[in-house]
Amino acid sequence: MTSGQDRATSEDGAGVFAGLAGARRIVVKIGSSSLTREDGGLNLNRIDVVARLAAQWCQGGREILIVSSGAVAAGLDPLGMTSRPRDLASVQAAASMGQGLLVARWSSAFQSHHRHVAQVLLTTDDVMRRDHYTNARQALEKLLGFGVVPIINENDTVATREVRFGDNDRLASYVAQMVAADALVLLTDVEGLFTAPPGRPGAELIPVVASRDDLRSVLVSGAGSRVGSGGMVTKVQAATMATSSGIGVLLTCADNLGPALAGESVGTWFAPTGSRPASRILWIAHAAPSRGELLLDEGAVEAITQRNKSLLSAGVRQVISTFDSGDVVDLAGPAGLVARGIVAYDSDTVASMAGMSAHDLLKQGWENPRPIVHRDDLALLV
Repeated sequence: MTSGQDRATSEDGAGVFAGLAGARRIVVKIGSSSLTREDGGLNLNRIDVVARLAAQWCQGGREILIVSSGAVAAGLDPLGMTSRPRDLASVQAAASMGQGLLVARWSSAFQSHHRHVAQVLLTTDDVMRRDHYTNARQALEKLLGFGVVPIINENDTVATREVRFGDNDRLASYVAQMVAADALVLLTDVEGLFTAPPGRPGAELIPVVASRDDLRSVLVSGAGSRVGSGGMVTKVQAATMATSSGIGVLLTCADNLGPALAGESVGTWFAPTGSRPASRILWIAHAAPSRGELLLDEGAVEAITQRNKSLLSAGVRQVISTFDSGDVVDLAGPAGLVARGIVAYDSDTVASMAGMSAHDLLKQGWENPRPIVHRDDLALLV
């Protein structure tokens, strides 16, 4: 992301605060705690304000996608519930009832500013399966091309407890990567990331997180709100995932959205820590399900992480789990996980090739053996 408003620098002099002033495409996630009143109902005024600010942002050719929680909260009152239910069936019923009400309100709010919205409900399959991922990305790109504001949420009605994003912070990070957003804005009910839970004496706002090292001493509460499912831990995890993909993240309260969109320094800015890889590499790194693991020697780790080489059979020391050719597997060295990649062979074949050089493979009858993971199919995680 580019910006002319760098206001903080790291030790090496590189700009670490860019804000949103230079962004063209952003993803804004707003949580249930920011969209609901004390009684649990939808905060209609909040939706109107966000729609007004988003419509203003879209002037001049800029684009915005909104990941909106609140479907379950919107469905509580019509179903006679006083708080978020604990059992999955009741959560799904509330989401089914509330999703239509939520999108209707967003639609009405944006129409006041001559903008159309489109509902987009995603499941983990839409992220984890490559064909679904590509289709979802293309659909979102087409909507943006028409000037439509996508209103995105997890499809809670069909998601299971075992297979779901778990919170919209993670979903928003996936969406930001999917559409190659310039920045991700996570709106919550606190001003930003603090050195300790905000109510604790001595807690101070952290204006900039330049690297993961800045997070080591931070105490983060994992508790979610009464109507939400996330917490500060999930927001930091989502921010870390986005920044490693070259996307800056702003974490702030919903009241600060206006100043944030104006490029002001509010909340906590997570500076991008990695380059912007291709969409396919992002999918391998963060979205695709891992089907197994390959343990590598130090030479192989150095080759793939430092010299941009493919993973060859000689560097494989052990095969863990069962997988097929074309699956995504984790690649781990002596110090831990270093990459993920698409394997060219199934687990039994890789095991039979492990530790063998190209010369050894030729002697065993292999003709033109391929790399275990080609560098074009490999995503580094370090």
